[in-house]
Amino acid sequence: MNFLKIFPFLLSLFFLTGCIGNMSSGQSFGQNYPYFITKHPLKVKKILVPTGTKLIYETHNSKEGEQDKMMSEEELTTIELPIGKTIDWGGVPVTSIDKFFNSEMCGFSVYADFNQLSNDKKTKFSDLWQNCNRDLGIKVKNINDWSFNKNNILDIESCGVNYQRYFKENAKQQKFLDNMYSELMKVNPK
Repeated sequence: MNFLKIFPFLLSLFFLTGCIGNMSSGQSFGQNYPYFITKHPLKVKKILVPTGTKLIYETHNSKEGEQDKMMSEEELTTIELPIGKTIDWGGVPVTSIDKFFNSEMCGFSVYADFNQLSNDKKTKFSDLWQNCNRDLGIKVKNINDWSFNKNNILDIESCGVNYQRYFKENAKQQKFLDNMYSELMKVNPK
């Protein structure tokens, strides 16, 4: 496939979806974002995270690198769990959550580790998620709640790069995301 033919598509996907994972993690563009490593389990954005979780914050004029105390949750861009650890989000083990890069979009991306999902825990929702990729873009009412709170979830904005709400004229993508949202609403919170 000719790269020049798909480049405009990739570029629009990059800028318009707001679902750019790990851009805020300090590993992109050489920036040293401020971060804090949790010393004990605690609740962040209404999620109980384990000891050793890396909380990454927005660029800050006077702070960069590791911090000795937590910063404001309002500045949080990423929750990155320790290697091998997951939290349950919609019945799926997730390793990290990133606030949408596009500040005009109210939501976040959730990254699954399907290797840690046992067969007895699989649902129609987890099967759909696994079929499209490991990241799921979630549109919410309240950006201060990153938990699996169905009352806060407005829609599924994306599932991987193959299914995007942005491409409204693509009926197949919209139907898949509609079906996925419907199945997500059937999952019982734990």
